[in-house]
Amino acid sequence: MECQGVLLHFLSIVFILSSLFNLARFWRTPAFYGRYQDPSGSGCVVPAKVAWFLQELPAFLCPLLLLLFTSNEASAVGMYILFGMFGLHYFHRTFIYAPLTCGQPFPVDVMVSGAAFCTGNGFMQGHYLLHCAAYETTWLTVIQLVIGSILFYLGMAINIHSDRILRNLRKPDEKTYKIPRGGLFEYVSCANYFGEILEWLGYAIAACSLPSFSFTFFSWCFIIPRAHNHHRFYHEKFEDYPKSRRCIIPFIY
Repeated sequence: MECQGVLLHFLSIVFILSSLFNLARFWRTPAFYGRYQDPSGSGCVVPAKVAWFLQELPAFLCPLLLLLFTSNEASAVGMYILFGMFGLHYFHRTFIYAPLTCGQPFPVDVMVSGAAFCTGNGFMQGHYLLHCAAYETTWLTVIQLVIGSILFYLGMAINIHSDRILRNLRKPDEKTYKIPRGGLFEYVSCANYFGEILEWLGYAIAACSLPSFSFTFFSWCFIIPRAHNHHRFYHEKFEDYPKSRRCIIPFIY
């Protein structure tokens, strides 16, 4: 398959414009799932484990299918390094995070919109890496790859560790929210989101492409407003919530 540069530019611009829309929309009115879901709502819902699996699966599957059906061996080392970053994140989200999650049932419309995003993004990242990117052998020693890889894997470790802390806050059938303790939760309200911000910043630096930057920007514009609302939620619900904790970035915001 030839590089569809015009299509990738179009999708990237759509992601960027959608990011700005999400930032404005969700800053004060969070997306209606999880703790913000209306318990009296009449819409269809899906168990959280099923919803997360079906939502995240396309981002793992699309690049994998593109890889299996391509014969392009150019820039193979650089391609596999970046595929490894992107694929590892979504392998974890699909096959490890989803079965372990104990969240509330998901509205079907939220799951479908999430799956649509993951499908489009999976195609965009996979197609760019396979058919458009050109990483020479010397790229392996470029500082942007070193910095990007460090940030990505550090962020992933923070994200996984923070998710584990959140899972262990409550018993399986318990619905009450509690104050997270330990790890980077001592510094920010949303350590799991901080880890994901680092992950995609590292990926964008390492890949250094419009598709990777547009995806990272989209992720940030969804994650940061949600962290902002979580931070406000904790302060409103718990009188003893630590005043020194920042929202999502330690010591800064």
